[in-house]
Amino acid sequence: MSAAAAAGSGSRLTPRPSGISAAVERWLLPLYTIGVVAFLALPVLIMIAFSFNDPTGRSNLTFRSFSIDAWLNPLARPGLEDAVINSIVVAFGATLASTILGTLIALALVRYGFRGRAATNMLIFLPMSTPEVVLGASLLTMFVSTTSMPFVPEGLLFPLNIRTILIAHVMFCISYVVVTVKARLQNFPRHLEEAAMDLGANEWTTFWKITFPLILPGVISAALLAFSLSIDDYVITSLTSGQTDTFPIYIWGAKLRGIPVQVNVIGTIIFASAVLLVIVTTLWQRRQAIRDFQPVRQVE
Repeated sequence: MSAAAAAGSGSRLTPRPSGISAAVERWLLPLYTIGVVAFLALPVLIMIAFSFNDPTGRSNLTFRSFSIDAWLNPLARPGLEDAVINSIVVAFGATLASTILGTLIALALVRYGFRGRAATNMLIFLPMSTPEVVLGASLLTMFVSTTSMPFVPEGLLFPLNIRTILIAHVMFCISYVVVTVKARLQNFPRHLEEAAMDLGANEWTTFWKITFPLILPGVISAALLAFSLSIDDYVITSLTSGQTDTFPIYIWGAKLRGIPVQVNVIGTIIFASAVLLVIVTTLWQRRQAIRDFQPVRQVE
């Protein structure tokens, strides 16, 4: 019997799902998937819908009529503009600092052996495993205790302000960046670096021409994760902010007197921006993968 005939007979002998199994595969699993996605997307869709609401009072809990007034002036509420600006500044600053530091730490942990490497690996996971309220209270205690330390300049870490929020966000974002970049470095093709150095490239050139472009998708993913964690953090921020308001803190205070429709507008803008960044990043990574695996034409 030929190989093709054997393969054909083998495929004919493969049992096909029937009865309950076929119904589960054809209907139940797709319906379950659709239900889960709808459950996750429903709050976001409600937020987007209520951003076009025209409420009668302060509270935006009942959809009365369609309106784009809030979109025409999304920062109309007192204090909202400052809160949004503070959140954006902290998120971008924490993302930049944690991405740079986290990438360097990941490279050191994966590439080099040094004394204290195991302890560093363990300490990296502590901010991820520690409850946020415990982490925020610890940071608050540390910032307040610096007032009795003569080597810490007065006003650097206390009173609490946007500077202490930024330090706190960098601290917990670094862990997520390190874990994400380390996953990218685990199966890194080191022979490409060795080939570049054999051809005369030094360490700096090899890093920027070979290493960094290959780990860039992981670095971008880590940066997007850090930005998302920073811009919506409430617990740690509330304990280290003092009198400074961020967007999550503004929402917490606004809920006592009625959350305005502008909050839904800002939330929709943040959500749409995040989705757009993910789509652009995914398309760019796919394009890079297609270009990298495209066969090179032989020169005759």
